[in-house]
Amino acid sequence: MKRILLIGAQGSGKSTQAKLLSEFLGVPVVSTGEVFRNLAASESDEGKMIKAILDAGKLVDDKITSEIVKKRLDEDDCQNGFIMDGYPRNLEQVNYFDPQFDKVFYLNVSDEEIIKRLSVRGREDDTPELIKTRLDIYSEVTVPLLKHYQKQGVLVEIDGMGQVEKIHQDLRSNFL
Repeated sequence: MKRILLIGAQGSGKSTQAKLLSEFLGVPVVSTGEVFRNLAASESDEGKMIKAILDAGKLVDDKITSEIVKKRLDEDDCQNGFIMDGYPRNLEQVNYFDPQFDKVFYLNVSDEEIIKRLSVRGREDDTPELIKTRLDIYSEVTVPLLKHYQKQGVLVEIDGMGQVEKIHQDLRSNFL
């Protein structure tokens, strides 16, 4: 079983690398953002609750997020492994549900590069000031996660500054 977490700031290339790694390993990518969007589009009570939270521009709380992720990872397509993107967001979520990752890949990209990458997307909330604020928050909650996985001996730091293919090769080399 391959239970993998890709962790890195917004704009670090997690989604791109998750897709490539998924094809290489033959396991699904589980993205909390996608799971939430799919739920919000459903007519279930849970879906309506998630939609209301997302429409208000809020984050789904840690306990609910953890329960939804656990339910998703129990589905058949994840039984041989998965690549997680977006969970856990903090140590509190790990306390609610720990997927027991075999490997945690930290895509390390400088703040300057993140600002450059996100600024070209052209989204309203991608101003350098707002990106910097999000990066500060990300660092605050992520550093404890990185230390947690480092203590477990499953953290692998990958230089996320190079070309997509080079980064993918660095990830793949951990499975050969």
